[in-house]
Amino acid sequence: MTRQTDVVVIGGGQAGLAAGYHLRRKKLDFVILDAQGTPGGAWQHTWDSLHLFSPAAFSSLPGRIMPAQPGHEYPDAGHVVEYLRDYEQRYELPVHRPVRVQQVRRDGDRLRVETDKDIWSARAVVSATGTWWRPFLPATPGRNDFVGRQLHTTGYRRPSDFAGQRVVVVGGGNSGAQIAADLATHDGVDPTWVTQRPPRFLADDVDGRALFDAATARRRALDEGHTDTGGVASLGDIVAVPPVREARDAGLLKASPMFTRLTADGIEWADGTRAAADAVIWCTGFRPALSHLAALGLRGPRGHIPTHGTRAAGEPRLHLLGYGDWTGPASATLIGVGRPARDAAAEIAELLSR
Repeated sequence: MTRQTDVVVIGGGQAGLAAGYHLRRKKLDFVILDAQGTPGGAWQHTWDSLHLFSPAAFSSLPGRIMPAQPGHEYPDAGHVVEYLRDYEQRYELPVHRPVRVQQVRRDGDRLRVETDKDIWSARAVVSATGTWWRPFLPATPGRNDFVGRQLHTTGYRRPSDFAGQRVVVVGGGNSGAQIAADLATHDGVDPTWVTQRPPRFLADDVDGRALFDAATARRRALDEGHTDTGGVASLGDIVAVPPVREARDAGLLKASPMFTRLTADGIEWADGTRAAADAVIWCTGFRPALSHLAALGLRGPRGHIPTHGTRAAGEPRLHLLGYGDWTGPASATLIGVGRPARDAAAEIAELLSR
């Protein structure tokens, strides 16, 4: 069955909900198609000890301040899931779930959104699927030879799952540092943290508020033709959230250089030194989850779709939201996605008024 609407939003996580908020304010007819069975987006699949980088009030979607979590300056993932569920209900956003979008195609003056349930015909589409669903694993020599367990950040939940094991954590970003700290402070787990370069910790008093300001300043400078400020990257790679800071200060969070290959039972460095391992956790980042847009033929370098703001350069009826700075400064964060969502809704409203 083919159903019609003005706008289809693909993804019911934080970016999709922010888009829905602003589309509703523009009084547009829209639906949000979410592949997840319950509200909360990727936040409902993170590891148990994950906390935000910022206090609740600085981690809010447009129109609704996140309430503080009692006893926590930085809310945990479960609190974020509850906030997103409440947000969705408060604004009566038209979320359909579980609906998996398979492909978006051009269909004359409309876009055809094919799903595992129905076909939607829309005048515009907002893709807000994020990156969590497309984990990146580097082509490391010996990866297929290792007989132990291998998993990505997306598969990690708690240190007790690795009791009595030697675990290698790969990656010098926030997820690598947080998971390494999580394991290092748990009795009975023997972790080794490896990074491509020595880890760079931000100053202890820097949190998500400063990161958002830095990302916004960078985008503004680039838009005005000024010198690149470096944004967040100029500050460092790792936010020293309390668990990371405590593990670091206790001498439990020391990084080793990246190994050159995996062996059947562990890892080997360039000098031939080896270490045994029972598991490897790849905290090696993500790529944009954009396979549903393949039929539009828009992909550019590194899998990105070239955009003007959030609007796809090669398809004015398509907007991309929440994938990173290339779709709006800090747009992959709760607080950062509001502005590009507002801009996308305004452009869509203008397009549909013609």
